[in-house]
Amino acid sequence: MTSLQLHHPTHNSSSSPYLLSAFFSPFPLKTLNFRAKKPSRPSPALCALQWNRKPELAGPTPRVAVITSGKGGVGKTTTTANIGLSLARLGFSVIAVDADVGLRNLDLLLGLENRVNYTAIDVLNGDCRLDQALVRDKRWSNFQLLCISKPRSKLPLGFGGKALIWIVDSLKSGPTTPDFILIDCPAGIDAGFITAITPANEAILVTTPDITALRDADRVTGLLECDGIKDIKMIVNRVRTDLIRGEDMMSVLDVQEMLGLALLGVIPEDAEVIRSTNRGFPLVLNKPPTLAGLAFEQAAWRLVEQDSMKAVMIEEEPKKRGFFSFFGG
Repeated sequence: MTSLQLHHPTHNSSSSPYLLSAFFSPFPLKTLNFRAKKPSRPSPALCALQWNRKPELAGPTPRVAVITSGKGGVGKTTTTANIGLSLARLGFSVIAVDADVGLRNLDLLLGLENRVNYTAIDVLNGDCRLDQALVRDKRWSNFQLLCISKPRSKLPLGFGGKALIWIVDSLKSGPTTPDFILIDCPAGIDAGFITAITPANEAILVTTPDITALRDADRVTGLLECDGIKDIKMIVNRVRTDLIRGEDMMSVLDVQEMLGLALLGVIPEDAEVIRSTNRGFPLVLNKPPTLAGLAFEQAAWRLVEQDSMKAVMIEEEPKKRGFFSFFGG
């Protein structure tokens, strides 16, 4: 059990600091209750039971979710790769669709770039079957990847939201119906964004605690609601507690209050993300798991049960000062 100590940026620095705790336990918590003194620890028997419990899939299947942000570089593709493999590790069948035409990167993060022979454009042109364009992961056979097009290729004029709906409907009516279809949305709000969100019925909005990403996320939220997507959850990525403590970064609670969205997960800044990206080995497969990997697994668990977490701010007890502290000790 770990905690993230964050300062409220709008609070006076001379007053008592605040504590924002986010538990990355093996089971989701609807509301996080914190104590200022000593938090109660779950018993080892309870932890073992929760580890052995499989999350209950909520809602009709297959569930089609689009991972979007508006601003580029906030971690959409990283979130898609880690959430998708976390769902596969939980026993659910997942198909990840890389809808970023010409700038696809999901195959690189998954280490499947050398196995992509056909794409969805080849399926629409009649060059191959849909099952031939699906790339099955060797580590988890219930995870498959579908790329819309090849790198450095342009989107055909006839490809749009209706074509992606036809592809998603074909995946639903295939021999094995997946539990989740995750669509990695391109950056921006142009035609690629409109095409990616068309077949989705729920959305995961990835953002970082900076004003540029939050303004784009607020704009994207309005476009998603106009398109009829009401189930929108938020993942706050690249959270740094040292900057929040120094009031140089907004807290998670401030981000949640600004966007008004349900919080699916909080991903701390982790240097292991860059290493796993360069190796084509998703972060959730690392052993021992890192803090960011556990956060992605928790977000996947909440996604399965259509749950959310809640950030709560409480005052932290001031540190006790001893006698020698007056002499600089």
